[in-house]
Amino acid sequence: MQRGVIAILDVGTSKIACLILRFDGPDHLREQDGVGPMAGQSQFRVIGAATTRSRGVRFGEISVMNETERAIRTAVQAAQKMANVRVDHVIACFAGAEPRSYGLVGEWELQDSVVTEQDVARALAACDVPDIGPGREVLHAQPVNFALDHRSGLGDPRGQIGNRLSCDMHLLSVDGDVVQNLLYCIKRCDLELAGIASSAYVSGISSLVEDEQELGAACIDMGGGATGLSVFMKKHMIYADSVRMGGDHVTSDISKGLQIPVTTAERIKTRHGGLYATGMDDREMIDIGGDSGDWEKDRRQISRTELIGIMRPRVEEILEEVRARLDVAGFDHLPSQQIVLTGGGSLIPGLDGLASRILGQRVRLGRPLRVQGLPQAATGAAFASAVGLCLFAAHPQDEWWDFEIPAERYPARSLRRAVKWFKDNW
Repeated sequence: MQRGVIAILDVGTSKIACLILRFDGPDHLREQDGVGPMAGQSQFRVIGAATTRSRGVRFGEISVMNETERAIRTAVQAAQKMANVRVDHVIACFAGAEPRSYGLVGEWELQDSVVTEQDVARALAACDVPDIGPGREVLHAQPVNFALDHRSGLGDPRGQIGNRLSCDMHLLSVDGDVVQNLLYCIKRCDLELAGIASSAYVSGISSLVEDEQELGAACIDMGGGATGLSVFMKKHMIYADSVRMGGDHVTSDISKGLQIPVTTAERIKTRHGGLYATGMDDREMIDIGGDSGDWEKDRRQISRTELIGIMRPRVEEILEEVRARLDVAGFDHLPSQQIVLTGGGSLIPGLDGLASRILGQRVRLGRPLRVQGLPQAATGAAFASAVGLCLFAAHPQDEWWDFEIPAERYPARSLRRAVKWFKDNW
């Protein structure tokens, strides 16, 4: 960020989006635009944007390396051309990789009664890391709540007075190979990775409004190959998970059901798709079209009701899966149970009605926040994670490794911790 420009890369199953951000002082913007700074977004503006169809990514994970590499190069080069700058650092986000959430607790007795940055680091280091399993890596580890003696719910305890500091931490682990593949792929594109985030998390940042993040809400990001969900509370993500199904599965159902190519199925889905059939839909005929050369097969028509009959069961299945994950997360116990649907898959007409029947009453369709300089084409729900990644880059959330952790990184080995503690203190 010190160098002024950074690229944002959303590696998805159906598209790869690249935005290029320029960071500069708020004064510089004010005279240029004749507009006051937008709420908290005066630090950056988008100067380049490009998307390309994603190839070689399935379920939000890379399955064909060189195809994905080509797609990333295409998107980054097009965005660089628009921005007229060269970028060598990217912050990436991805869905999938089977995320698992853990809640950890750590405590620390304060030496002198004012909480310092080091005390926060010690409290974080005192969290016992669970055995996340072989081949898994930690993607996010964020302190979500601090308590000082008996006062809980502190956002930032530094500079406050007390005797005992405890913190709750949310740790998100993902499949290590998926992350390694992404790192390797970005390296092969001659880019440096400056940061990485889960797309469920960044979609929540951009689609949930402030009071939803505060009171408790779930963001459901329906992508092409995976549906991510994140639960926010007190402005922090406290749970994340993903379902390995998305809009592409609806498309492939249409393609199998009507025996047509996937591209045609995608077109029919986006043009005519829906989830609620009315009497009119029996009469609305859709030309399937085709170029197989068999005249009978190519001029088939189906009614919109039939199309809805193919789409609805799959969408119901995805929402049922999401419902099961929310139940596991204990979503019912939050003070507010707002659910926000976002991502390209949320654009299916009638989805909010179906979702409120399956997931609970309070469902709305979310659009990402407006960001300065973002082209009109990139403001829709499909760009929730890309926009969220911009906000994530501009206001990074403190993570575990942002503090100088005193002991070895993995504090579960208490003996080594004790030795280190003696060294620190005597």
